[in-house]
This record gives sequence, C-alpha cells and structure tokens, in this order.
Amino acid sequence: MTLQVLLRASISMMLVLGAAGSAMAQAKPRMATDIPPEITTPDTVETRLGTLKFFDGLPDRATVAKMYDNLDFMRGVEVFLNTMPGASLYAMREGLRSVGVDNQTVAVFETLADSKSLFLTPNTETVYVFGWLDLKDGPVVVETPPNILAFVDDFWFRHVTDMGNAGPDRGKGGKFLFVPPGFTGPIPGGYFVARPRTFGNWLFARGFLVNGDPKPAVESFKKSWRQYPLAKAGNPPETKFVNVSGKAFNTIHANNFKFYEEIAHLVAEEPTEALDQETLGLLASIGIERGKPFAPDERMKAILTEAAAVGNATARSILFDNRDKNFLLYPGSYWEVGFLGGSSEFLIDGARYLDARTRFMYYATGVTPAMAAKMVGVGSQYAVNFRDSKGEYLNGAKTYRLRIPPNPPVKNFWSFVVYDGQTRSELQTDQQYPSISSQKADLQINADGSVDVYFGPRPPAGKESNWIQTIPGKSWNTILRLYGPLDPWFAKTWRPGDIEEMD
Repeated sequence: MTLQVLLRASISMMLVLGAAGSAMAQAKPRMATDIPPEITTPDTVETRLGTLKFFDGLPDRATVAKMYDNLDFMRGVEVFLNTMPGASLYAMREGLRSVGVDNQTVAVFETLADSKSLFLTPNTETVYVFGWLDLKDGPVVVETPPNILAFVDDFWFRHVTDMGNAGPDRGKGGKFLFVPPGFTGPIPGGYFVARPRTFGNWLFARGFLVNGDPKPAVESFKKSWRQYPLAKAGNPPETKFVNVSGKAFNTIHANNFKFYEEIAHLVAEEPTEALDQETLGLLASIGIERGKPFAPDERMKAILTEAAAVGNATARSILFDNRDKNFLLYPGSYWEVGFLGGSSEFLIDGARYLDARTRFMYYATGVTPAMAAKMVGVGSQYAVNFRDSKGEYLNGAKTYRLRIPPNPPVKNFWSFVVYDGQTRSELQTDQQYPSISSQKADLQINADGSVDVYFGPRPPAGKESNWIQTIPGKSWNTILRLYGPLDPWFAKTWRPGDIEEMD
C-alpha cells in the first residue's frame, strides 16, 4: 500500500469519525420534548428600546443595562401618575404653611379667591376656608358653623368626612373629632368622630354669598369655626384667621424631579400603614422609603428627571385630550364630566379607573362624594370644557360665545370660571376674578331667560358685564359649576350650549 493510499484512507476515516461525532452531538437528548416557540427568546429582538441580544435566552450586558434603565424609568412614570394625589396635598400644605396656616390658624378668603394665588381650579363665588390638621400630638376638635359645604381629605388625598350641608351635621353645624392613626385613648361623646389614616389632613370649607356679599359668610366662620386639641377642650385656645385674598402663593405640585422629593417628604412623615404594600413597593423601587434618605445617584436622577417629564406629558394628555369617550357628557358636544361614573374614588364596577384619577388629580383639588354622587339639591356638580364647538382647543386670542339655556337646574346658583392651561389655576388677566355667575348683579339675561357668556381678549360691544377676559398666546379652559343641582341636570334634559367661536 503506497503512502498516498494510506493518507487517503486516514482522511476518509477522520471524516467518518467527525461525522459520527457531529451526529452524536446533535442527537436529541433522551428526555427532550417539543418546546413551544412562544416561550423562548430569540437571539435578537427588535423593540422601541433598540436591538436586544441574548445567548440561548441569557441577555447580554448591554441588554441588561438597557432593561434596568427602562425599568427604573417606567417605575418613575408610574410613581408620578399614581402618587400625584399625595404630591398635590404636600404642595397644598407647604403653600398654606407659607401664609401661616397651622392647627390654630386657618386661611380665609375674605374677598374671595382671585387669580393671584396658584390653586388648582378654585372658584370665585364662595368664601373659602382652608386649614391643615396635624394629629401627631393627639386628636383635634373642629367646630363648624351652619350652612357650609366642607370636608377633610387625608394626606394621600382620600376622603375622610364631610361637614356641613353634605355632612352628618346636615348643615346645622357641629363638633367633629379627628383621631390620629394608632390612637388608643378614650373618645368622649358629643362628637362626629373621624379616623383618618394619616397624621396630616387637609381641611376645606365653603361659605355662601348673601346677595353677592361675602361678608356674612366670613363673619359666620369667624364667629363659629374653632380648631383646638381635644386635650384642651376644657379651655380651648383661640382659633386665628389669616386673610389670604389677593396674596400670591403656590399650592401646586412640581412637574419635574422635585415631584419625587415632595413625595419623599410625605413618606418620611406618615406611617407606612397609610399606604398599600404595592404602592410602598413601587416607591421603594425608586429609592423612596420611610426612614431612609432619598438620595438617587447621578444615573437615577437623570432617569427620574425624564420620567417626570413623561409623566407630566401623560397627565396632560389624559386631561386635555382623553381618548375615553365616556368622559363626554353629551353626544356631539365637548362638555366633559368631572368624576367619571359618579365615584369620588374613581371606581367603575369595583375597579379603580387610573386615568380618571390622574385626570382629576392633575386638574382639581378636593375629593368628596358630595361632588361626585347624585345628591339632588345638595352639594355641587361640574362640567368641564377644553374645546370649542369644532373640537379645537380654546385659544386666548379668539372670541367665543356660550349660551346658558333658560331655567338652569340649580337650587342655589351656577358659575363659570376660566383657567390657565399651564397652571390649571385661575387665568391671570386684567380682571381680578376671571368668572361669571348667576349671582352677578349686572348679568344680562335674554328675553327668553337664557344667558350669553362671552370669552375673548376684548368684550363684544355692550356685553361687558357678561364677558370673561382671555389672553392672546395663552390657552384656557372652563368649568361650569352647579350648586344644588336639580333633576334636569342628572336626567340631561337640560344642557349648556357649546363654546362657539364668533366671526
């Protein structure tokens, strides 16, 4: 056998052995089964985050880094949207503190709320009293006057109790006792008792004008409103009132990274039991935990800064251009409801409608069933409008007309207030009060009982008393309020006109 033949034989044998080895390596394991493709991960996946790479299901380092950045970002956005109620009341507390409000001092708008202070969608037709109850030192008593609308929300913006016309005192005035979390001491009789889940609580009250005059309501508050510790009920200290009408101060939460710092302050102050475990876990995932400093590193701060920007844009989209047509009050109209489904807890069939909560909390202040449930002749109802009759955003450079048909269904009165699209506060113009109401003494009423309301930079000739000023270059929106709404409102047999642009 020649050398050449031997070499050929050796190569052939190696090829045979190699093929056999390859076949053995590729042979199906004895315990193998068919794997459904939908439970596997391809080696490369194209996503909105870019190309994600895997080796047999294991993400490479670049993919892992990208996923954690995205996870932190998503949780940052969720914190912005889901803890907004708390941030809103934190900003409210800080704003009230800036004008001297504490357990013994309440803010009263003696000449109504004008556009200088920054509040989410206040009205200009009732006398506001704002207070802050701090229960850390024990129960606090609040004595209320008759004929008011009032309520208390806890620090996470959950309804605690109503007081006044929609409360257990039925508008006669009464003594309310607010008991802090974990309190085990004796509770004396003679009080309407409320047990909030937080130490900090926001107190809100409205008194009514008498023939357009706020003075009687202010005097009633000063005469009968009292706040003091239960421990000093035998000799209550004086309740002080600070007039905040015309004062410039802010009560609106931040829309940037500062938002998370506001939430961190709140979490540090309140018991963990005030929140559910899911929300506590969500907060902890971005570094907000009770008893620990909130100190994100440079990477996390950059992610949360972007998350706040996206969360803010999401909230504005949900508010101003909601995709759920159930918010619309009437077919072919752009009037919207305030509380979808008539629930102040934003519940529909037992489920919390998160977009409805975000929409309300980003726009408004105050949670009570009296503003949401059907209570004929009691409380208030709201209709919101961001668009004209053609579906375009309301433009401060244009002039519009809105007609209120005859016989508006209200026991008390109706009103319109115009708000700034940026701040959601009263639009700041040359008018002290950017509003119109049926209480206005010189309101022009048409022969058939209808009323035309005008919005624009300048009033139409002869319509000054029915005109609300707007500003070119600024967006605006409005709320129709009905105090003491009657059956035709709930039955929708009466409806306001649309906001129509005038030529």
